[in-house]
Amino acid sequence: MRLDPSEHAFLSAPDTVAVMDALSPGESDRARIVGGAVRNALQGVRVEDVDIATQLTPREILDALKAAGIKAIPTGLDHGTITAVVKGKPFEITTLRKDVSTDGRRAVVAFTTDWTIDASRRDFRLNAIYVRRDGSLFDPYDGIADALARRVVFIGDADQRLAEDVLRILRFYRFNAWYGSELDADGHAACMRAAPLLRALARERVWKEIKKLLAAPNPGPVVKAMQEGHVFDPVWPERLDLNFLLSIINSDRGKGRAPDTLIRAAALCGGDVTTVRKLASQMKASNAETDRLVAMCAPVSGAADSVRPGLDAPARRRALYALGAQTFSDCMRLAEARGEGDADADLEAASDWSRPAPPVTGRDLLALGFEPGPQLGAVMKTLEARWIDSDFTLDQTALLALAREARG
Repeated sequence: MRLDPSEHAFLSAPDTVAVMDALSPGESDRARIVGGAVRNALQGVRVEDVDIATQLTPREILDALKAAGIKAIPTGLDHGTITAVVKGKPFEITTLRKDVSTDGRRAVVAFTTDWTIDASRRDFRLNAIYVRRDGSLFDPYDGIADALARRVVFIGDADQRLAEDVLRILRFYRFNAWYGSELDADGHAACMRAAPLLRALARERVWKEIKKLLAAPNPGPVVKAMQEGHVFDPVWPERLDLNFLLSIINSDRGKGRAPDTLIRAAALCGGDVTTVRKLASQMKASNAETDRLVAMCAPVSGAADSVRPGLDAPARRRALYALGAQTFSDCMRLAEARGEGDADADLEAASDWSRPAPPVTGRDLLALGFEPGPQLGAVMKTLEARWIDSDFTLDQTALLALAREARG
């Protein structure tokens, strides 16, 4: 079997050709595309990134790219990885490797020129397929059959592969959510046995994998298998709310909405603010991620009760003003998934909404003779509340008249 370069743009694209010409000119066979690009091509999935394996050493890669006038970034020199950049497009290039030692979290590697040895250290058979420039395939572990059948199977002994790199537990489920059709029983059993080892992993790595898993079109069956197999127990702060997650997934799919990782994570936490706080802390989520998770599960005081699908226009505008479009939309999607109504109209309104600026500022009140301090702040809050209650219709003249009355 081969991939026809005329039918697969990632093989014939000028930027790919330029990098391959630099690494493996003419009839030589010193570089091959490997991994996700090949798997996706076989499954008819769009190819995003192109990773290249080569017999060249890192120094030889750098020299070859420099000679070809291609920008080279030594992103992982110790592990043999160089990133080539052509017209803004990155290509990750890695020297063929073999493991010298592993401890479950990191590996010491040596370079090799043997394609089969390099393939043997990869995680899954469908990720160990190499394609040459002419489209011919090198497939030492029958990965083509797995890719076509949508099977995710470990190379060799699953327990050994997990002992080498514990993160492969989460990768097994993530790849199944994206590229598999049914969990390989042996792989699933090995992951359940090894799950306690996840406690030793850096939480940032765990969070990154979980987000990729939740971003799949329909991760529900895989998450259910993980829950039933207690795979989440070492890394999730509380009991998972699988039903809430499935409801969000069904809303996404039924209404053609793009999956939203953080909304799905909040749903898996049951929409509970205490749990999402624990999750964000445990996973060392970014400040922006933490703020968004907390906001969607604990709307600001006074707005929480009003965020329900089907609001009338004034109530919707008040909630949007109080929460902002992002939090409003997140709350609406969670409410919809709880069965509280159809949020389509509310989400559409939020997509077109921009926050209005209050007509009166502190400077305006100072010009009226107010002194800086608590009184000015209190009057500003009162005027803003009156403006909101008017459905944002009171203008500056009316609000300043109210301010004069308050001043006496």
